[in-house]
Amino acid sequence: MLTSVFAGLSDIEVLEYALDQAVADLHALGGMIHWAGPVGSREPRLVAASGLPPAVQEAWDGTRDLIVRVLRDGTPACRSVSRSDLDGAGLATVAAVPLRGPGPPFGVLSVLCDGAAEPTGGQREFLRSLAGWLARRLARTGADSGTKGPWWPERSADSGLRKALKAVKIGSWDWNLRTGELYWDEPALTMLGIDPATAPHHIDTWSNIVHPKDLPRVMAATEEAIRTRAIYEVEYRACRPDGTTGWMHARGRLVLDERGEPVRMVGTVWDTTESRVARESAGRALRDMSDAFLAVDRDGRIMFVNLVAERLLGSGDLNGRVLWELTSAHAPELQTMCRQVAAERVPASFDLRWPPDDRWYHVRLVPVPDGLTLYLTDVTEKRIQDEQREAAEQAAAERAARMQELTRALADAVTLRDVMQVIAEQVLPPFGAAGLTVLTRAGGHLRVVESIGGPTDLLGEFQNRAALVPSAYADVLRSHVPVFITSTAERRAPGAGGADAAGSRMDSWAILPLRVPDQPMGYCVISFDRPHQFTSEERTLLTALSGLIAQALARARMYDLEHTRAQELQRHLLPRVLPSLPGLTAAARYLPGGTVAVGGDWYDIIPLSADRVALVIGDVMGHGLTEAATMGRLRTAVRTLADLELPPGELLAHLNDLVSDLGDDFYVTCLYAVYDPTSGECALVSAGHPPPALVHPDGTVRVLDVTPDPPLGAAAPPLSTHELRVPEGSLLVFYTDGLIESSTRDIESGLAELTRLLTGLRRGLSDSDLDRLCESVIEAMLPTRKQLPDDAALLIARTHRLPAEDVASWALPDNPIAAGEAREHVRAQLAAWHLDDLVTTTELVASELVGNVIRHAKGPLRLRLLRSRTLICEVADGSLTTPRIRRASETDEGGRGLQLVAALSQRWGTRFTADGKCIWAEQALPAPDAA
Repeated sequence: MLTSVFAGLSDIEVLEYALDQAVADLHALGGMIHWAGPVGSREPRLVAASGLPPAVQEAWDGTRDLIVRVLRDGTPACRSVSRSDLDGAGLATVAAVPLRGPGPPFGVLSVLCDGAAEPTGGQREFLRSLAGWLARRLARTGADSGTKGPWWPERSADSGLRKALKAVKIGSWDWNLRTGELYWDEPALTMLGIDPATAPHHIDTWSNIVHPKDLPRVMAATEEAIRTRAIYEVEYRACRPDGTTGWMHARGRLVLDERGEPVRMVGTVWDTTESRVARESAGRALRDMSDAFLAVDRDGRIMFVNLVAERLLGSGDLNGRVLWELTSAHAPELQTMCRQVAAERVPASFDLRWPPDDRWYHVRLVPVPDGLTLYLTDVTEKRIQDEQREAAEQAAAERAARMQELTRALADAVTLRDVMQVIAEQVLPPFGAAGLTVLTRAGGHLRVVESIGGPTDLLGEFQNRAALVPSAYADVLRSHVPVFITSTAERRAPGAGGADAAGSRMDSWAILPLRVPDQPMGYCVISFDRPHQFTSEERTLLTALSGLIAQALARARMYDLEHTRAQELQRHLLPRVLPSLPGLTAAARYLPGGTVAVGGDWYDIIPLSADRVALVIGDVMGHGLTEAATMGRLRTAVRTLADLELPPGELLAHLNDLVSDLGDDFYVTCLYAVYDPTSGECALVSAGHPPPALVHPDGTVRVLDVTPDPPLGAAAPPLSTHELRVPEGSLLVFYTDGLIESSTRDIESGLAELTRLLTGLRRGLSDSDLDRLCESVIEAMLPTRKQLPDDAALLIARTHRLPAEDVASWALPDNPIAAGEAREHVRAQLAAWHLDDLVTTTELVASELVGNVIRHAKGPLRLRLLRSRTLICEVADGSLTTPRIRRASETDEGGRGLQLVAALSQRWGTRFTADGKCIWAEQALPAPDAA
């Protein structure tokens, strides 16, 4: 079968096809055929290979001793080799059989099989049969050519192998390193243009024909190969004696003596002129093509880049560098697709935004035997055009629907901002406009009311400009007829108001008059950042819309004026910012009811002494300016009374008197609580107010059972005080009835809904979480915020406890030695707190306060220090007398103690307790670097 199939083929083709057949039948990784060396040499020489890239062929040369042994002994042999030396991990097996002639073997056929198992008996028999047929086939070639005997022992010039090597322009050479004598066979001499009659040849003969520009590189490669005992391979230009030049590729290896010293170098040489010219021609075409092109190996290392690719990847030596490791090509999808195509061997294409210039490229990946080729085409402009076209088509489709919504949206718009937003959303997009500016006439001047996307460089020019200065805008005010400016050229035309828009980035304008019955109020300017030719339909539609816009703006101006005044009043009456205190952190929301944006609900957080905090929430019945003014008076009164450190019940009793003096028409509900972070105690008094909710740290919610007294104005003191202990991290939720009660929901249902919303909350909420919690509760309880029937206020406070190590307390004797003991306690405690800088002043403050008690009051006596945002020193006694600072004369021996306390403290004061009073003083803590 082989004889019939390979009839008429050249010797080299026979070698290649036979080798392919051996690799296929054994399911091998690849194979090679080696020939014996020149006359007098047994050095094997590679003449054919299949299935193995050059890098692996070089690594396989490590099995040379196996090839030499088969040539020498003439018997088949096998050997296991490590694939780590070849192309991967694991083991492989080399099977070699000799190619026999009448004499010794003239060559070896070898195959590389995957795995450590040797070929089966049938496979070995196939290799021997194939080797025998190949030897006979080559022997017949020599007989057919008229030569005497086979060509392999004598290696005559006209032998089959010589003809095969000559056909592929491959010659051999043998260089004696010690004598410098150099032997070339006939094909080599022919390629190099050397006359065989000039033999013997020397190494200088060869160096003389190497191109002068290539000679240093060639000599360096030669010396490096001899020095390192490595494979010798070099490509150079040969200057033949006849004046022609050709490219030669030489490859060889060293032959060592018994001492391991190099004595000869043998190898092959072949003419690469045609392939070199073809590569250079293709390379020039690829290098100068308009698209970026590059070639990478299977590991992504760059082998070739053209000029456009160099600009994309950056300057420098790119060959050998991994593509996706370059900073300019760092795109994860590029690496992923390259690896996928390299593995699947299927071309692919995709669009990629190139990292350095942020432009879009269409990337086409084509697998090649050695790796991949990449073609990158800039498609940025195409993508932009496609996006613009798609946007224009969609805008045309949406334009009609948006116009139908405009009238309804303008009717729903309440404020000026609402109207402007409706115009910006409903008018600008359908026309492709970029800016909107509304100007109103105030007396004889113009005022910019609002601008969205309009040219800011014109706003200053419009502002406070005389309304009737000759221009296109003045013409609109006088004639009430719209003006359409389609381009910058028309804008600069005489009478078009070109000076108005000088330097503007806009190119087209629609100036629409805004007119309410019998009163021109200004105009609306819709601007375009590109020249826009207004169609007759657009002009008619914009003219009609200007009337709707004018009416909506007139309504919005009146509403905004009233709303602004109401909001300004409300801002001044309610806390602008709630303080963040050591004892608690709070957030609050207020929503006015009715048509006026003010009401009588209020809330407050008031810091007290010893880090205690007062929380208050109240509701003046009704809503409006009168109720808001009453609320402001009550809030001020509560803060004043709280500053006097009055107990909660007594404070609301005073507030009740104030409300009663306002008249019989005023009723106020109020909830007042005082929280002490040192003990967690909370005292509450309710005057007709809904009960607060307590959210425990475990998420359970309890509505406190606080029986309210009658509302202020109808209450009869004394008012009931309720005390409870609040776990650390709990939430106190205060609210007014407007949050839980409405025409469709009674108080019980509202409390149940509020409890459900608060259930499940945990500790650890940050300040922003409290704000979001307030907002969530408001949204859930009052989903429609506009036109509420009643005001609604919500106050949520998260409680904190002062750490035990920040509180120190001592009982003192009721005699003069108490001052000395107080100083000793102060020194020891401040040393433990590392507050040495405050020891002197705190000793003096404590000593004076204790001395004041010993002299003017009675026991039991107690000293307490608190370390918080400030250092607090407290002295408690059993007397109800109030200390006062008096002016001491120069001859008085006493009376200066409280003056010293006031001078050394940030603030000081007195509060009454259940069994006496407490005098306290606060000092600022030193800065952290000074502590």
